[in-house]
Amino acid sequence: MNFKENNKAIYLQIADKICDDILLGTYTAGGRLPSVREYAAMVQVNANTVMRSYDYLSSLEVIYNKRGIGFFVADDACGKVTDMRRTSFLETEIGEVFHQLRLLGVTPDALRDMYSKYCENN
Repeated sequence: MNFKENNKAIYLQIADKICDDILLGTYTAGGRLPSVREYAAMVQVNANTVMRSYDYLSSLEVIYNKRGIGFFVADDACGKVTDMRRTSFLETEIGEVFHQLRLLGVTPDALRDMYSKYCENN
């Protein structure tokens, strides 16, 4: 896994990646996640870092632990992740996006056309 050079802690970047994988269907509701050690080996970090990511996602009720068996994806994980990301985007990022669009002279009609084309191609 390539970690971004930003102020976001590695354990949060790992949690984001797991959430991405939940949204993409790589990990499905009720499905088991790789063990902490397995995931640590996959992303080449210390197991304690992955454990911190799993604990964080557990606190958000995106995943849960069956003691002695492992971590599993919560039944409503996809909806929770979507809601959390939507809220975060709308509260923290959209204002900057709109500001940049205005500075660059991108009209609402042009933005709608660009977004439509993007959706068609992806």
